[in-house]
Amino acid sequence: MKCQVPALQFTSACLEAQPALMDGHCSDELVGPLYVWNLGASSRSSIFRAATFARIYGAGGWSPDPNDKHPWLQIDLTKKCRINAIATQGTFNSYNWVTRYIVLYGDHPNNWKPYFQQGSNWTFFGNVNDSGVVRHNLHYPILARYIRIVPVAWNPRGAIGLRVGLYGCYYQSDILYFDGDDAIAYQFRPKTVRTTQDIIGFNFKTMERDGILMYGEGIQGDYISVELRQARLVLNMSLGNSLLNTSGGETTMTLGSLLDDQHWHQFRLDRYRQFVNFSLDGEVLRFRLNGAFEQLDLDTEIFFGGVINHKKQRLAYRPNFRGCMENIVYDLIYVTHLALRRRPSIRFEGRVGSYCRDNLLFPFTFAGVNNYLEVPGYPRRNSLSVSFGFRTWDFVGLLLYTPFADDLGWLEMVLSDGQVNVTIAQPKSETKAKRLEFAAGYRLNDGFWHSVSLKVRETSAVITIDEQNDASFRVDRNIQLRTGNRYFFGGCPKPALRTGCLSNQTAFHGCMQMVNVDGQLIELDMVRQHRLGKYFEVYFNVCGITDRCSPNLCEHGSRCMQSWDDFQCICDLTGYKGETCHKPVYKETCDAYRLSGKMSGNYTIDPDGSGPLKPFVVYCDIQEDRAWTTVWHNRYWATRVTGYSPERPFLGVVDYWNASWGEVSALANASEYCEQRIEFNCYLSRLLNTQTGMPLSFWMGRNAERHYYWGGSPPGLGRCACGMDKNCADPRFYCNCDADHAMWRTDKGLLTFVDHLPVTQVVVTDTNRTGSTAQFTLGPLRCYGDRNSWNTVSFTNGTPLIFPTFQVNYSLDISFFFKTSAPSGTFLENVGRKNYIRVELNTTKDLVFAYDIGNGDENLTVHSEMPFNDNEWHEVKAEINVKVARLRVDRMPWVVRVAPPQSFVHMNLTRPLYVGSAIYSLRPFLGCLRGLRMNGVTLNLEGKANESLGVLVNCTGHCRRPLVPCQNYGTCVEHYNHYTCNCTGSAYEGPFCNQDIGAYFVQGSWVRYDIMTTPLYVVREFSNIVHQPLQPLPGYNLTGETVGLSFRTSSAPAVLFYISTFVNDYLAILLRDDGILQLRYQLGTLPYVYALSTRSVADGQPHRINITRVNRTLYTQLDYFPVMVQHFSAFVDSKLDSPKALYLGRFMETGSIDPDIQRYNTPGFTGCLSGVKFNSIVPLKAIFRPSSNPVNPYRIKPNRAALVESNCASLPSAYSEMPPELDPWYIDPADFLYIHDDGWVAVVIGVVVFLLLLLAAVLLLMYLHHHRYKGSYHTNEPKAIQDYNSGESSVSSASGGGASAPAAKPGASRKDQNLPKILEEAKPE
Repeated sequence: MKCQVPALQFTSACLEAQPALMDGHCSDELVGPLYVWNLGASSRSSIFRAATFARIYGAGGWSPDPNDKHPWLQIDLTKKCRINAIATQGTFNSYNWVTRYIVLYGDHPNNWKPYFQQGSNWTFFGNVNDSGVVRHNLHYPILARYIRIVPVAWNPRGAIGLRVGLYGCYYQSDILYFDGDDAIAYQFRPKTVRTTQDIIGFNFKTMERDGILMYGEGIQGDYISVELRQARLVLNMSLGNSLLNTSGGETTMTLGSLLDDQHWHQFRLDRYRQFVNFSLDGEVLRFRLNGAFEQLDLDTEIFFGGVINHKKQRLAYRPNFRGCMENIVYDLIYVTHLALRRRPSIRFEGRVGSYCRDNLLFPFTFAGVNNYLEVPGYPRRNSLSVSFGFRTWDFVGLLLYTPFADDLGWLEMVLSDGQVNVTIAQPKSETKAKRLEFAAGYRLNDGFWHSVSLKVRETSAVITIDEQNDASFRVDRNIQLRTGNRYFFGGCPKPALRTGCLSNQTAFHGCMQMVNVDGQLIELDMVRQHRLGKYFEVYFNVCGITDRCSPNLCEHGSRCMQSWDDFQCICDLTGYKGETCHKPVYKETCDAYRLSGKMSGNYTIDPDGSGPLKPFVVYCDIQEDRAWTTVWHNRYWATRVTGYSPERPFLGVVDYWNASWGEVSALANASEYCEQRIEFNCYLSRLLNTQTGMPLSFWMGRNAERHYYWGGSPPGLGRCACGMDKNCADPRFYCNCDADHAMWRTDKGLLTFVDHLPVTQVVVTDTNRTGSTAQFTLGPLRCYGDRNSWNTVSFTNGTPLIFPTFQVNYSLDISFFFKTSAPSGTFLENVGRKNYIRVELNTTKDLVFAYDIGNGDENLTVHSEMPFNDNEWHEVKAEINVKVARLRVDRMPWVVRVAPPQSFVHMNLTRPLYVGSAIYSLRPFLGCLRGLRMNGVTLNLEGKANESLGVLVNCTGHCRRPLVPCQNYGTCVEHYNHYTCNCTGSAYEGPFCNQDIGAYFVQGSWVRYDIMTTPLYVVREFSNIVHQPLQPLPGYNLTGETVGLSFRTSSAPAVLFYISTFVNDYLAILLRDDGILQLRYQLGTLPYVYALSTRSVADGQPHRINITRVNRTLYTQLDYFPVMVQHFSAFVDSKLDSPKALYLGRFMETGSIDPDIQRYNTPGFTGCLSGVKFNSIVPLKAIFRPSSNPVNPYRIKPNRAALVESNCASLPSAYSEMPPELDPWYIDPADFLYIHDDGWVAVVIGVVVFLLLLLAAVLLLMYLHHHRYKGSYHTNEPKAIQDYNSGESSVSSASGGGASAPAAKPGASRKDQNLPKILEEAKPE
């Protein structure tokens, strides 16, 4: 679409057409329609591999001569174009393709600029085969006529092969040239223009560092200016000031760097009220203007290229712009179009040209490890003159080296720490001094062009920097000088002895131009063609410098320092560390210092971690169970207020020490509990007692919200503490001060609602009456706890939590805790069109951080020998920035992946953030998640939890309310859609740990299970001596035991269960002679005997006994009887010391044995035992369900065959309903789904039944009506009928009287004789 611009105005349709070209409407393929002569190259391998075959999708391709050491392919688009994308292919049907290349562009074939991708990387990734197309969409368009492709790497099995496609459109360019004394002004039709939204854009190029590009102002203080300062684009804007608002509405923003490169740069400004998008070459800065106004008021005119009236105070000593500007658009006005046609709305100053004048200086770039440029000179002269310009970021580099003739020495010029050092070496015999060394310049590695001129004669040496006399340095000394015939710039070739360049300095990386040797300008084009001098790793006609600190990827105010190919961040005094100063140095709360063992004192905390807020100093009152964080302020002492009214209130601003309101708010938001004491003393000054209902005095908290309740009252009630206790001075009011008494009253209390704290202002008004006075006191903010770390939810059925898209700049850190028993699942995922981040449990032992930030799919994997799904909490930390990506789980080592050089973090995430699964609920996570933080921001998981969707607050799941609980010390294990019971620590087995594992003991058989062997006991005792105790062993518990077993027997006495120790302690469960069950304890010196039953249990029935001891409290239960509680004497020891072995059926120990127990030990137990458990030891389960442990800690006597597995001691258990998912015989009713379509049938049947009942009722009524007189009928029938009726009547009467009726009457009619005699036939039967 071509926009025809009217003569006097720029229509909205044209404005929309121009940006449309930057989007999908500007995507034509530009190389295909070109002529043969528009495609050129440095060389060709054959006529069939010429540049004309380098069109994408063509049947061929371009390949250079194999001897061409610096190949390139050049495209002339015939006129200026906007290029939005570039695509490449290899040579058709070959092994020739380019894997990496550089793109150069410009308006002249001898003046190029490299295209830098985001991250300042000028290398594009190419192809991996000959037919695939790799397309790169440029993050800002190229505006140029000429394009040059420089291959830098290709297929090692083939050669260079290239087909190219450029996608964009031809570009209409209206250009104005400003000479530094020129300017134009667009004059508004009305005298004043007032706008709430603006669209301003233009392109510019220059070689100057400073200059005014645009300026406009108004009489109310509004102004806007765009200017170059030190080759950076600076935007200054203000929407005006007023007497009521003197806080300053000026806003200054800076973008770009090294804009004096003589190439086009694209500027655009979009403003809506106070919101501004400021963009330059694809980099966009979004911000909000300072001040309270929303309109920009400009008077009379707006200037471009400079200002015509130099009386502007803001622009004093500011030079006008010198260079080219094109396509200036200001609020739907195409200014350049009007200026070229000399419209009366444009005012000119000076001679503004309609062309663009380029000063071609032909720079070249040193961009290799061993780069150098060797040029010839005039030999054996007694004077030396060298000059050149250079720009670089490097601190050190060799600028020049030349050996003298006749072995008279050499001259070396080195850039060192930003200054130029010159060394002239002489033979020892010729002069007293071995070397002459001097330096000049300061901070010459700032990226700008600097000129160096060195002149050496036999009596002096003079060096001049930037053609300034005050920057010259002169040395007067006798120098024997005979110039050599070779000058080396940028480095020395290898090997040094062969070339005579003996400098050991690092090669120079940067740009040079205007090289003069002995007064002669070096023809660089002849050098490039190898007709003059030599070179290696040098790019001609291009300066490939870029500012790697713009945009500044160093965070939290840290300094960025750069070299030619890298940058580093200086994090000193910022409170942060890491490659980009992203990771906090200080802990988040005082509670974290308490957990690390610190004592009370002043500490620096950082409540938002890696977030934007700065760390600050607080006082930590560290106690045993908590740590109070205290933040003081300027209102701790009483503030007296008088003479203020509601129309002119007193604003008591609270300034917290060392911290801003936002930083203190972050502390309160991260704390579990906060409090702040507020006290209001009044004398004829009210708080809430007003006729309008609007409080007179109040306080302001977080986010500048007003609060009308005072200390001691919950939020929202508008009361004081006395109003809650109902003891105010005047019972009609809720505050003491509302009584309005002519005496001092006080309302005080604690403010404890965390989401409203801290107090930022106290507003007092009712103090303008006679004698009215008030004063208030505010205590420090005191907080404890960390509610971010325990923000916990449980995922039970795969439903994720969805959060808004997480906005990421250049760094990202993620931290959280998880607990699960599932084998895999996605913790979180956020995706965009191409980029994504994902943290997932890939397998039970692999946790993965996967991402795509512009370099393709990458991932980090932490592998553990122990599974992560052990139902224990694990901590995950992940971080990614332009330098490195790292992942860590718990205390395991970091897994680190170093990013490629010159990388850029592309995190254009557009979809919502999914927590608990991947997008579309794929690979869901089942388990618990807590403390999820991203870039210091805590995601409120509990606030998003929804129980109806399967996301529960706290760490709960199917095990929260199991349909059938896990029994007998079995543990519940969560799974995706069900749960299971882990019976490892139980003496039972089965789905719910409810199936006994028991044995039948014949007389004389017994089992011994070793708890602690004698050698291990000796080691433990020794470790106690040296104060390094071992960890407790299974079954070894100093202060309590848990014992459980079932038994069945008919014989007594017997010892069922016995625990022996290495001391005199023991525990025994035995049957006395009378069958009474007895428990015997020996703790310390005094034994304890307790009868567990009151009758004989040797009755051949199963019984169950459970015993639990906690210190000196004993709990026992037999069968289903109530739990009995007993307490040991205070003189009894509270621990069972050093358990040795566990015996079942009989015990066989030596040493001192209780004689009563010894009496019951023979002849041994006969019967069944099952479900035996002592703490975590399950001996019968270890025997009949052995593990993989090769060492068996048990012994069976007299032999293994004497012990037979049996569940004869099992107690009958109550019926337990099995969950459907665990029942193999369960059939889902949905499989036999019956669709009820008989609704109307039921209605019809109901109506029919009703009609039938109604018909029966009518018949019954008719019958009753016709038979209301028994045996009497009124009829006109004949006599025979009359006799029949009388006979029937008599039969009926006889029947009713119980007499037998005759079989038949002789005189009956024929009809009557044929009737069946049912009654008469039934009676004989």
